[in-house]
Amino acid sequence: MLTFEEKLEIIESFPELQRKDVSLGRVNFHYEESIQDKTTVVYHLHPNGNGFVYAELNENNNFVTDHKGMVNIREFTEQQLRTIIKESIESLSESTLEEIWINDENQELRLVQDFDLWNIYADDILDGTFPTYGGAASYLEQEGFSRK
Repeated sequence: MLTFEEKLEIIESFPELQRKDVSLGRVNFHYEESIQDKTTVVYHLHPNGNGFVYAELNENNNFVTDHKGMVNIREFTEQQLRTIIKESIESLSESTLEEIWINDENQELRLVQDFDLWNIYADDILDGTFPTYGGAASYLEQEGFSRK
């Protein structure tokens, strides 16, 4: 496990992030150039090594996110930490996310970010609206769809 100081050094190597000290010795890092409403990339990095990185919009998200779209980085390696932060910054730089999801019958649905909402379309017909990407993705997976 990386120490607090090692994690700080890695995170601070991303010049696009701004450090914000918060209570109890914890540190947040924000990406102020985000075109999304979300700017927090690293949340509550604690001197004990615990902390979170926003990854809900990460395209290659192989990590389990909580209800806020955060991933706990306590046990992360240097490479994992660098990768998730890079992907988080990239995801907050993208203007509109649109994905195609497909099921076993080759039916396609489009998942589209529309301001703060995530809409699912069957052709041009709105099939569902969700407040988070995770909620929309979970719905699609439960319905037998996967990303194309």
